[in-house]
Amino acid sequence: MKRPDPAAVAAVRAELEAKLGAGQVSADPDQLEVYGHDESDMGDFAPQLIAFARSTADVQQVFRTAFAHQVPVTPVAARSGKSGGSLPLYGGVSLSLERMNRIVSISPEDLTAVVEPGVITGALMKAAEELGLFYPPDPNSWEFCSIGGNIAENAGGPRALKYGVTRDYVLGMQWVLPTGEALRIGKRTIKGVAGYDLCGLFVGSEGTLGVATEITLQLIPRPRKVMTALVIFKDVLEAARAVSAMLASGLLPRCLELLDDVSIRAIDGRGFSFPPGAGAAVIAEVDGNHDDALLLELEQLSQIAAAHGAIDTLLAQDDAQREKLWAARRVVSTALRALKPFKISEDIAVPRSKIPEAIAGFKALGARLGLTVATYGHAGDGNLHANILFDGPHQRPQVDEALAQMMRITVELGGTITGEHGVGYAKRAFLSLEQEPGLIAFQQRLKTFIDPLGLLNPGKIFESDG
Repeated sequence: MKRPDPAAVAAVRAELEAKLGAGQVSADPDQLEVYGHDESDMGDFAPQLIAFARSTADVQQVFRTAFAHQVPVTPVAARSGKSGGSLPLYGGVSLSLERMNRIVSISPEDLTAVVEPGVITGALMKAAEELGLFYPPDPNSWEFCSIGGNIAENAGGPRALKYGVTRDYVLGMQWVLPTGEALRIGKRTIKGVAGYDLCGLFVGSEGTLGVATEITLQLIPRPRKVMTALVIFKDVLEAARAVSAMLASGLLPRCLELLDDVSIRAIDGRGFSFPPGAGAAVIAEVDGNHDDALLLELEQLSQIAAAHGAIDTLLAQDDAQREKLWAARRVVSTALRALKPFKISEDIAVPRSKIPEAIAGFKALGARLGLTVATYGHAGDGNLHANILFDGPHQRPQVDEALAQMMRITVELGGTITGEHGVGYAKRAFLSLEQEPGLIAFQQRLKTFIDPLGLLNPGKIFESDG
């Protein structure tokens, strides 16, 4: 695919300016530049036009108009993605959903919420909690990422260990196909198996099969009590083995977050201080309705950790201490940038029994290639964020080799190249490591059936368009 002819884009602009509301179409160079990058550090790809949708009808209009002129469209919201999924690789139109930001309704009786895709995830969490309800998916960017982006990437987070990921809470959606056709898919009930599971197909499709313009989500009652402990280790491999043992014991904490020595060094003193001698740590969090039960569960986790080398367990005494600890966890990714000028973040996932082996392999890989590797993340469900830190472009050959070897190690351990960030643009070259050619070809045929012209978010997931 090539960047569309400026005349075709001009025609799309004229039609959209005539049919959408005032201020909903922009070709301002400064604004185009902003929409040309995200949090993936995969480069800058400015669109030629931005369309700001306010309704399902607006999305339909953008698709029909752009595709009539064979101009590609790339859905975008908060631009917080880490895989380059919202980068308009071939220019065209960036379709922004951020102005569709209403929480339409929350029903305590039905335990559901209806929201538009531009709703910030943290805003939904807060609104639900004010009614005694709970929306569990919690990507670390929850303060600024959107529900629509979470839908596109099937976002997870620390609480996925106990509560699952975004897909587990999507009951139904208003979905607009690349042809401009709007479908009401799914249901409003907790159970329902009529027809194919299209919600399961579309959630996690990374903006390549259409966009959600209204989402019906399942909520659950809010746990009354939450307790958090920080378990300190001298070595990250001891911490990883302790996590595996905790899970094998039959306990199911709300979160088990792993921090290695590099991660601790990056965040130590940034609002939270680790005790001397900390070479790794695990944040263990439990929730429920009774203090005694939660204390007993944390005590059992602490005993297992001590049997695997833990040197201390520190219990957060109140919500303020809990928030201070989690705030430190949320800034790991940005704090690592202070250690080295450049960073690439991966989000692989391996079977939980293979976590120690994966971490050991990544550390050895970094040592062999002269690179710093930081490994942290959602160890409870095997989803590790392996970050490669380096000094500059002169190390790019080693970085590329490290990325390829990291993906191979992951797949050989029975894992997946992406646990929650998506394939997008960043990892499309590695998809064939995990999936056989026949499976990739089948998915490409499905994409072609739904998007015959291949104009919706082109260049994502697959190296070729089939």
